[in-house]
Amino acid sequence: MIADFADNWLLYLSIPVVAALIGWITKIVAVEMLMRPLHFVGIPPYLGWQGVVPRASARMATIAVDLMFTKLIDPQEMIDRIDVTELTTRLRQPLDAAVDHMVREMMMRHQPRLWVNMPPLAQRALIERVQEGMPQLIEEIVLDLRTNIDQVMDLRGMAIDTLVNDKALLVEMVRRVGRNELRFIVRSGLIFGTVLGLVQMLVWAFTHNPLLMPAFGGFTGLVTDWLALQMIFRPVKPFGLGPFRWQGMFHRRRENVCADYADLIANEIFTPAKILEAVLEGERADRLASLLAHRMRVFVDGQAGPAKPLVMLVAKDAVTALETEAVTYVLDYIRTAATLFDKQAIESLDMQSLVVEKTRLLTDDEYEGLLRPAFKQDEWKLVAIGAVLGFLVGELQVQLILG
Repeated sequence: MIADFADNWLLYLSIPVVAALIGWITKIVAVEMLMRPLHFVGIPPYLGWQGVVPRASARMATIAVDLMFTKLIDPQEMIDRIDVTELTTRLRQPLDAAVDHMVREMMMRHQPRLWVNMPPLAQRALIERVQEGMPQLIEEIVLDLRTNIDQVMDLRGMAIDTLVNDKALLVEMVRRVGRNELRFIVRSGLIFGTVLGLVQMLVWAFTHNPLLMPAFGGFTGLVTDWLALQMIFRPVKPFGLGPFRWQGMFHRRRENVCADYADLIANEIFTPAKILEAVLEGERADRLASLLAHRMRVFVDGQAGPAKPLVMLVAKDAVTALETEAVTYVLDYIRTAATLFDKQAIESLDMQSLVVEKTRLLTDDEYEGLLRPAFKQDEWKLVAIGAVLGFLVGELQVQLILG
């Protein structure tokens, strides 16, 4: 055996190197097959492949969103965090400009003769009167939203639709939250593969059995994948003696994961723009329009003041049309100006700090649910892929040795 090793030392030394490559390559392939492709490639339904995460997007999105809304996000709490006074102060300039434009346009449309004959000072006084009433109107609208939040927006449905329809975002969510863990899976292939390769080298020296290489290759792929997944999530609490302690990587990185997860939710899923879209375009948009119509009628009546009976007598139809159109104008303005308010709304909601705060309070099992659904149900696929790829590379290794 010693003579054989001396004659073929380069071949023997290549065994742990190849085993390390097997571990490394199978992990890269397994991780990528977990994420890609986003859509099924091949002949449906079975002859082909779709990434495990995109394929399970509906299940994973539901699990993730259920966790968000049961433990992290309360729509009522979100809207309660809005400081109306601060918001109207920040938006005063664009709001005043919008009101100026709205009053001029609507007066020219519904009462052009009256508006044209009105002195500039009177026009200015009317515009300023409406501008002064806007903060109160906004406060009343926010109060209506706080009272009827479940009636006007379905944030849970919006979040599920976002993750299911945008599979790339769901994959990005898993990659970002578990980036260190996925990197560890790949790197572990080199370490575990090298160790098993040394054992493989000794067994080959004793047996020279051609079945050994593919068997060890499959074993290497299977065991290293399984072991890497266990080391990510187990143990939950630090375990060991003295300086030699180990804790599942995902649990050890809890503080960083909380920050990454909160950033993703605040800047990718529950952005003010997407929340506005859900409110304005969702299934419950008509309820928001009803709330606005009521507030707009009260607001327009307030602007008429003591002259309301005379105004209604002379121009009742025009006032009714103005109230109806004002709702449409406000909704259209919110749609077009949403990007202008995005930064202020993000700061006002402060979603990121809210989610970080709530994520820190999760139990260990709930916290693990931020990432584990990406693996748990389909872990066997990840392990099986590693075993099959390891077996094939091991067979190639035999052919190279015997060739």
